[in-house]
Amino acid sequence: MGLLKDSVYFLVLKAISLYKWVEYQILSVFSDLIVQPLFIHFSEDLGIVYQLPGEPEKELSKDEEKRICEKSGYKSICTIKINNTRAFARIANQETLGAIETYMDGDWEPVGGDEAMSEMACRVMDKNVQKYYYDWYPVNKLIQYLEFRAFNLQTVGKAFEIAEKHYDLGNDLFESFLDPWMQYTCGYWAKADNLNDAQLHKMELIAKKLDLKPGMRVLDVGCGWGTLCKYLAENYGVRCVGITVSKEGVKYAEEKCKGLTTTEFRVQDYRDVNEKFDRIVSVGMFEHVGSHNFRTYFEVMERCLKDDGIYLLHTIGMNHSNLPTVIGCSHKYIFPNGQFPYYLELMKGTEGLFIMEDWHNFSQDYEKTLVAWRENFRQNWPKIEDQYGKRFYRMWTFYLSFAASIFKSRKGQLWQIVLSKDGLRREYRAAR
Repeated sequence: MGLLKDSVYFLVLKAISLYKWVEYQILSVFSDLIVQPLFIHFSEDLGIVYQLPGEPEKELSKDEEKRICEKSGYKSICTIKINNTRAFARIANQETLGAIETYMDGDWEPVGGDEAMSEMACRVMDKNVQKYYYDWYPVNKLIQYLEFRAFNLQTVGKAFEIAEKHYDLGNDLFESFLDPWMQYTCGYWAKADNLNDAQLHKMELIAKKLDLKPGMRVLDVGCGWGTLCKYLAENYGVRCVGITVSKEGVKYAEEKCKGLTTTEFRVQDYRDVNEKFDRIVSVGMFEHVGSHNFRTYFEVMERCLKDDGIYLLHTIGMNHSNLPTVIGCSHKYIFPNGQFPYYLELMKGTEGLFIMEDWHNFSQDYEKTLVAWRENFRQNWPKIEDQYGKRFYRMWTFYLSFAASIFKSRKGQLWQIVLSKDGLRREYRAAR
């Protein structure tokens, strides 16, 4: 980012931290008078009831339950057990970051487990509750901008941070919940009823959309653990180059593809690639590029794609302009510096460089994928529990449950976009 910009950003974060600390102290003082009653008042709009510390388990009459369901528009009631009332002030103070940290601390828990958590989070997004966090306290909009949008958090110097803090956590962690192909992106469930098939169908869908021919050279930008390259090389006779910022990912890929001479893996930032390829594919990597770099990213893709080539971009995205493209809890605990692209940013970033041949949205498949990951993680947790600990378990299940709700509520999208440099001069019909 540069020494001066880094210093300014550091001071901005310190100022934000101080402001939020002062705000939390004020909210804590008035929690019982204002914050807590406010949460409980709005909860009926969501069909949610609270069980406060020391209270017996809530048993609503059928008439009361019917009244709440009719008011909220939901068919059932969700219950949150509050173990420490400081949770109200912390969530009001930090939104999703406050929610995940108070959950990790055991200050609250959904009655009904992770499935209930996803349902409650979905309702929060259904009713756009987060607007109160930003509209009632406009300073939060300014903080969101200063913290995540004003500075370039995805420079070359910071490109490898996501690998250090997430993708290199340990292959045993990812093996505990992913499918055997280690596909860490949305599966394709149109004709699948289990995670393994959904991920295989996703890779096959990508292959069909790329219109591969034997001998073609394919670039996989952000290749994860290298298994898409392996699949394409083995089944379509293409030569694949996979680049990633994860050293552990490359180690795994090279071991998995040992003896397969048509695959090559590199620890490399996308900005350093300057070669020509017949096809380019990027699956679940664009969320780490950042809006400051969208244009640069697409310029690199255009530079590396042959004139008659095809480029497929698989990414999470946003259509709702009133929702933040950076989620606070994810930034701190899951995907540092991650940012969802807004659909207009994709159009602006590709303007004059690419023609969009196809735009495919199958975001509801991501909810199914995340639920399957969560179930695998829950079942396999005893195998890795000693290495990661209970607090990590609560953080990871919150992440998977909250992420599932983003797609269940349709506030988050999953797009596969097929691009060519100037419009293909042949008939192109994208697979489904």
